[in-house]
Amino acid sequence: MVFVCYPRCTTCQKARKWLVENNLEFTERNIKEENPTLEELKEWHKKSGLPLKKFFNTSGMKYRELNLKDRLTEMSDEEQFELLSSDGMIVKRPILVGDDFVLVGFKESEWKASLGI
Repeated sequence: MVFVCYPRCTTCQKARKWLVENNLEFTERNIKEENPTLEELKEWHKKSGLPLKKFFNTSGMKYRELNLKDRLTEMSDEEQFELLSSDGMIVKRPILVGDDFVLVGFKESEWKASLGI
């Protein structure tokens, strides 16, 4: 599994701790240093089954600065993917990527169910 996170994010820290406590093996990837590519985001979106809007970090400063709350509805999926791939701080985190699943954001109950814990 790949754990895509921002180390200074408290939710990411909680999720990382949870993964370690549950003895789950993962590779950690800093989203600010290695932003997801356009291709990765499209694949993750498809695997997640979530609306594309769920991939945006709606509580982030960048989201507010770019006024994305109002702009997203007018943007095509392709434009949204390009925006997400341009800056890791716009992307919701953490993201846990497995062979056949993608979890966005940390909700312990969802992670437990998806990982069979």
